[in-house]
Amino acid sequence: MKKRYLFEIAEDIYKNWSNIYFGAIPYLHAMMQLRDINDRYLYDDASSIVRYFLSNSSNFRGPIAKQLKNELKQLLNEK
Repeated sequence: MKKRYLFEIAEDIYKNWSNIYFGAIPYLHAMMQLRDINDRYLYDDASSIVRYFLSNSSNFRGPIAKQLKNELKQLLNEK
């Protein structure tokens, strides 16, 4: 699988998560501005943003959700 940018993954999350949990929204918005796990958004590094998103995304379920979350976890493990 081709490694994708964070904003591409975030776009897919927006498309597939119909009722986004309010706690995940700021992190999802931030990921829309990021390309790489080593980038920064304001005062936070991308890896922290992804971790915070994952901790607020327990309501995002199903096979697509699992695939997208695993993709984010892979990016964290590569850092």
